[in-house]
This record gives sequence, structure tokens and C-alpha cells, in this order.
Amino acid sequence: MTEKDLLQQCLDGDRIAQKQIFELYAPKMMSVCKRYGRHRLEAEEIMQDGFVKVFTNLHKFEYKGSFEGWVRRIMVNTALKLVSKKSFKNEQIGLEGYQERSVEPSVYSKLSADYMLSLVEKLPKGYRTVFNLSVLDGLSHREISEVLGIKESTSRSQLVKARNVLKIMIIELNKIAM
Repeated sequence: MTEKDLLQQCLDGDRIAQKQIFELYAPKMMSVCKRYGRHRLEAEEIMQDGFVKVFTNLHKFEYKGSFEGWVRRIMVNTALKLVSKKSFKNEQIGLEGYQERSVEPSVYSKLSADYMLSLVEKLPKGYRTVFNLSVLDGLSHREISEVLGIKESTSRSQLVKARNVLKIMIIELNKIAM
């Protein structure tokens, strides 16, 4: 059975087909939701809400791009609704006292993608959201500003700060590794 056939069954109200779609995409979408949620329960809530939107709006899917990409966009948009503008305006992290230092290349090679994502999860919500949208989802600062209702300059600033905080975390790891 093709994906298109399965989607048509979902449109016809077939609960088994909906379950198959959920089981097929849930693991990938959970990893997307975990990037935006602060903890697993929040990520699960985002994913559940996202799948409700997927099935409610399935008739709007036009087969112009991949279904997975369409589902991913719904998950990201659902996650973003949980992020308030206050996260971007009020969240500050002191970077004073940290000097610009380089990170040993050997440290990067020892960090797995999963571990890097776990570092990203530790970022404050505003920084994490902009980092995810820019670096992991490939949105421009203009797109991020529209999605989040913030200025482009705020998006740029949040990304720079997120990268600085990640750099500090990696420098600390570098100290421990030495």
C-alpha cells in the first residue's frame, strides 16, 4: 500500500490507517518536538496536539511536497504556539567573564549528534527556539521573525547568544576532558 493510499484511508475515517500513520511518523516527530519542548512530557503534548492537527487538516495536504515535511511543519508550528514572546524579551544569560576561546577540534569529534541536541535542549526557551528554527529547520531570520512575531534583529541576537552559550558549554566540556 502506498502512502497516498494510506492517506486516502485516513481521509475516509479509517482509524487503523490513522494509527499506521501515527506509528510511522511518531518517532521522527518526537525528535522534532523534543527540540522545542523543555522536557519529555511537554514534547509528547506537542506531538499529540500536532497529530490532532495533522488528521484534522489532512484534507488540506496537496501532495506538492513530502507528507513528512508537511507533518514536520505542523509539529514545529504547534511547538511554537507554546513559546511566548516574553521568552525572547526577558530571558537573559550573563556571558560576562567568559573570554572568547576556541574549542579543541577533538572535543567536537567526541560529541555525538544526540549529545549536541541534549546541549541545545538546555538552552533557555527563546534561544533554543531560534536556534532550532535557524540551524536545524533552516528558516531565515525574516521567516523566524514572522513565525514568532519578533524583530529580525531579535532573531539574529538570539541566535548569536544561543551559539555563545553552546560554545561555553562545549568549552566547559573541553576543560573536563583535559
